[in-house]
Amino acid sequence: QPEVYIDTLAWAMKNPSSPEIVSPAEAPVFDCMQDEVNLHNIAIPHHWPQDRGRYMSASVIIAVVNGQRNMSFHRQFLRDENHLVVRLVPRHLRTMVDRARENGQEVDIAIVNAPDPVVLLAGAMSFDEPIDELTIAAALHEKLYDKPLQLVELPNGIQVPADAEYAMWGRITLDDDDEGPYVDITGTVDDVRQQPVIEVDGIFHRTNPIFHALIPGEAEHKTLMGLPRSPTIKEAVAQVVDCIDVHMTEGGCGWLAAVVKIRKTSEDDGRKAIEAALAGHRSMKMVTVVDEDVEITNPVRVEWAMVTRWQPDRDTHIYPNQKGSSLDPSRYEDGLTSKVGFDATIHHSDNPEGYMSVQ
Repeated sequence: QPEVYIDTLAWAMKNPSSPEIVSPAEAPVFDCMQDEVNLHNIAIPHHWPQDRGRYMSASVIIAVVNGQRNMSFHRQFLRDENHLVVRLVPRHLRTMVDRARENGQEVDIAIVNAPDPVVLLAGAMSFDEPIDELTIAAALHEKLYDKPLQLVELPNGIQVPADAEYAMWGRITLDDDDEGPYVDITGTVDDVRQQPVIEVDGIFHRTNPIFHALIPGEAEHKTLMGLPRSPTIKEAVAQVVDCIDVHMTEGGCGWLAAVVKIRKTSEDDGRKAIEAALAGHRSMKMVTVVDEDVEITNPVRVEWAMVTRWQPDRDTHIYPNQKGSSLDPSRYEDGLTSKVGFDATIHHSDNPEGYMSVQ
């Protein structure tokens, strides 16, 4: 059941674990090393004709600054044989880089491609406060495989998953360059921006490595971005109402819209769930709240709940002047947007028998 995955991710968030450090001899990713760095020799794809060029779309970046480790996804444009241009959205790694640059310092990093999927899921999570995502990956690894997540140390001191296909080390430099255009999760073309340049100093890889890429805007992209948001939304909603499940919708690109299933006990629960869900994932633009009998992964049943239980004038909640997502092409020039929530739950004073489906 989808809620099992969500609850497992939520469990790992609350029960981080320490990875196991192994020697280079025990790390498959240390099988081979490029004699001279040449990113052109790696099977980095050019995904869409509209893209600026070849992009690493499924690699995670690991950085450690002042003892704080961060692991997160950032698309990387292949500029030349040893340089990438990385899109940094205003989250933790961007903050770390900005603070370092204020002091004229570069940021040592690792770029990891094709680690275990639990590492990818942890890297796709987002938190209000800085947290070591590799400890979440380690918790997932122990729970699912009953053995620790193993890390190995690169020459620059950054630790990476020992079983990855590729592990590169380098620096986020003080230079910026053009990044984009790039087809992103909505299937629309993202803007050209000045973004930080990465200089790659070395590359380890397995024997006969397989380079992992995802097609931007397709199912894997939406799942990898959207699924780790579901537990944070569910946790936020559960603080105000009885939340059963959360689904990031396909039509919402796995990012901008969700359906939330609740067990309603009072009339205002629908509105409370909407506002908590929007707070739990601030990039989200639209939330639909339904009762526990609705199959939230089935858009036909969600629409059925809308047309049979939702009254537009009574059950629509609009929130203007909200911080929008850079992935939403309809956002205003100042980055703001309006957001909407639909309360498609049975009105608390009504007899629920008249709303039950016999199908």
